[in-house]
Amino acid sequence: MALSLAVSPCPNDTFVFHALIHGLVPGAPPVDLTFADVDVTNTAAENGAFDLVKVSYAALPWLLGDYELLHCGGALGRGCGPLVLTRGQRDLTGATVAVPGDRTTAYLLFRLWAADQPPARIEVVPFHQIMPGVAEGRYDAGLVIHEARFTYQRYGLTALADLGEWWEKDTGLPIPLGAILAKKGTVDAAQATEWIRESLRLGWLDPAAGKDFILANAQEMEPAVVTQHIELYVNEFTLDLGEEGLAAANALLGRAAAAGLTPEVKL
Repeated sequence: MALSLAVSPCPNDTFVFHALIHGLVPGAPPVDLTFADVDVTNTAAENGAFDLVKVSYAALPWLLGDYELLHCGGALGRGCGPLVLTRGQRDLTGATVAVPGDRTTAYLLFRLWAADQPPARIEVVPFHQIMPGVAEGRYDAGLVIHEARFTYQRYGLTALADLGEWWEKDTGLPIPLGAILAKKGTVDAAQATEWIRESLRLGWLDPAAGKDFILANAQEMEPAVVTQHIELYVNEFTLDLGEEGLAAANALLGRAAAAGLTPEVKL
């Protein structure tokens, strides 16, 4: 029976899961793959739609009743946080800000960071539409993720804040972005962890094997940006969350609960 898997088409996910998706992991079942933005998978997971699913750490308080957090496969690290972009330096009070999802880690960090300068209006926008929208004046500011770190200057935009830098300076911890969940009662979490870790190991062993698959799904990113993306988001925390990664996730969710932004949860 096929394992239903939902991840983003971003290079870090396609790199990590290439071998598993293509039947190259010994003992792993066939995979029924769905590509979707994280805002879509956050909602789908709340409905129990997939066996394995990539979601935002910020969405975990609503999902851990039905899913178990795997300590591998996700996106967590340093120097990889969301950016707040504008067409010029400005205060956000009264601004309209485009965000990639209302339960994304990016938006949760933004709410914690912007507590003293709340914008007037938030609009949820697919992340690939945010930078053009800010550049064209549809939004006063945009909260961006992924490869936008490497390309926002092309739109004539300014980074008002690096929320990862802010988080790291404030906590000393890496930033927890995306998590992999396994559906309880359907997937053995320990087995799934080993499948994903072996898929990642195979990717590191032979990076060229998944190159065509990664580039074909990289939403028109050029190869140099794809390489930067993978190097930034696929790291030691992808292989094993470890004590530091778990501390980072608990710090984020603890602060969010204390601020009344999410239900309280302990990982």
